[in-house]
Amino acid sequence: MPRVIFYTATTLNGFLADDHDSLEWLFAAPGGEGGDDDFQRFLSGIGVLVQGSSTYRWVLEHEDLVAHPEKWPSYYGERPTWVFSSREQPVVPGVDIRFASGSVGDVWPQIRDSAGDGDVWVVGGGDLAGQFADAGLLDEIRVSIAPATLTSGKPLLPRNLGPDRLELTSVRQAGAFAELTYAVSGGARPA
Repeated sequence: MPRVIFYTATTLNGFLADDHDSLEWLFAAPGGEGGDDDFQRFLSGIGVLVQGSSTYRWVLEHEDLVAHPEKWPSYYGERPTWVFSSREQPVVPGVDIRFASGSVGDVWPQIRDSAGDGDVWVVGGGDLAGQFADAGLLDEIRVSIAPATLTSGKPLLPRNLGPDRLELTSVRQAGAFAELTYAVSGGARPA
């Protein structure tokens, strides 16, 4: 059974994106573009990606991926990507993108099967990761804390998860970032 990992970056005060879903604050920080050896090791164990529509849309527009689909593999490889959305989204030509709506629990069997021998990376956003936690499917949170703050924006994980569900398993410095890894417990995982 694949593990479900929410791996993301946040501002020091807990925002994933600004009020307009932008991640510009992340790329302004040294090392915010990612790609270090630890990230590459993480990515090598991933079988499928899952993201919400705001994350998907921002990456598409920021990187102009509909016009330049050849860029997609340099970010995500050839892995399938599930996008949860309640509205129609543009498609990146030649990329294995699967759209879903509704409950993550209802789509879980297809996500699990598409992961093959790899894990599931919840790329973003925070509410989608929260839905995985609500369904008893979230196994790990890996969060890189950036040297940046925002006055408002999209929260890291808009759920109440306390120390009874979160166990700190790793801390490391990655350039200007602090990376924290938490094991998530609680909730019955559906088959």
